[in-house]
Amino acid sequence: MQNHEAQINTWLKENRARGARLLQILVRENSTRGNESSAQAILIEKCRQLGLTLDIWEIGSEDLKNHPAYCCDRHNFEGNPNLVAVLKGTGGGKSLILNGHIDVVPVGNESSWERDPFSGHIECGKLYGRGATDMKGGTAALLMALESIIASGIKLKGDVIFQSVIEEESGGAGTLAAVLRGYCADGAIIPEPTNMKIFPKQQGSMWFRITVKGKAAHGGTRYEGVSAIEKSVKVIQRLQQLEKDRNAKISEPLYQKIPIPIPVNIGKITSGEWPSSVPDTAVIEGRMGVAPNETMQSAQAEMEACLNELNEQDSWFKDHPLTIEWFGGRWLPGNMESSHPLMKELSASFREVNGEEPVVEASPWGTDGGILSAVGNTPVVVFGPGTTEIAHDANEYIILDEMFAASEIIALTILKWCGVQE
Repeated sequence: MQNHEAQINTWLKENRARGARLLQILVRENSTRGNESSAQAILIEKCRQLGLTLDIWEIGSEDLKNHPAYCCDRHNFEGNPNLVAVLKGTGGGKSLILNGHIDVVPVGNESSWERDPFSGHIECGKLYGRGATDMKGGTAALLMALESIIASGIKLKGDVIFQSVIEEESGGAGTLAAVLRGYCADGAIIPEPTNMKIFPKQQGSMWFRITVKGKAAHGGTRYEGVSAIEKSVKVIQRLQQLEKDRNAKISEPLYQKIPIPIPVNIGKITSGEWPSSVPDTAVIEGRMGVAPNETMQSAQAEMEACLNELNEQDSWFKDHPLTIEWFGGRWLPGNMESSHPLMKELSASFREVNGEEPVVEASPWGTDGGILSAVGNTPVVVFGPGTTEIAHDANEYIILDEMFAASEIIALTILKWCGVQE
């Protein structure tokens, strides 16, 4: 194995420019939602060059749309396929899924960017552009890891299943489609931007919409009405208390350094149509975090009970009850044990490459890992280059040294996990 590790290290050192170029051409493709095809085409061609067995298909089947974990509001997937590419093993080893998503979030205000958001510009060891960190850098690291193994002539016992899916940023329909197509494994690595930390547990999350009713009136006689905005303040305060209560119950050691492990975030409030009118409706939309060890249903029930309690306590709400709708994005939680063998192999590879112990924490955000583990019964660990602090921001970038280190760590983990045919 020592010789194989040296081969991997040498190949990656000699092919850094190749890896940077792959990421650069990926970042230059705008693969925001509905525009994933051109970036997928690059990956399809790369996997074809590597000799992998390709499966390319458009998602949207009825079994997908009818699945309880499906939460997508997109209706047209035509021309923007999923990609799965398999490196078949010789037999007798464990299988491994390498899962990345090709979709990126919108660029936002382009004036906030110092250069073209899809430039792929390289400067001072950083590659800039939307998706560089989240998560085309991780995807490039996966392919460099695979190429280093193939180019070194190493034969694996277990299968490696590379996936480039769509729709992760909107709830995971692409990964769910891959699971329902039969792609499961003995383990999985998702190289989301963890800042090179290892996340065996992932927070889940879901979006909610609360409607608050008031009574309209002229602003000059506002005392004749009931402001839905003012009543919303009570709701917000109760949600803040719910967040405190839920987080007080978190005892998971991997969340010790995270101030709010499972937040209740209010992201949007709409109310009123005229400054001189008392608003009769307010709509609060937000995101509820779900602990790795709880179900989506139990988290929903807890918030619904909180709102029902407010309906009973407040005389206005008693006659005009709050209503809640669960809509849009849903990310299932993931809950791998820190003692899992895949954690052992990944941690050992991290030590070999970086010469130090990895930082192991729980993810503060959701990934497709929950779908792989809960629906596909595939144990998942999240580990990758880049950091979420800059992932959805203007001037997103990735440090290329981190990407290459992650690639080597993942390559060595593949050898250990899948086994090598000597």
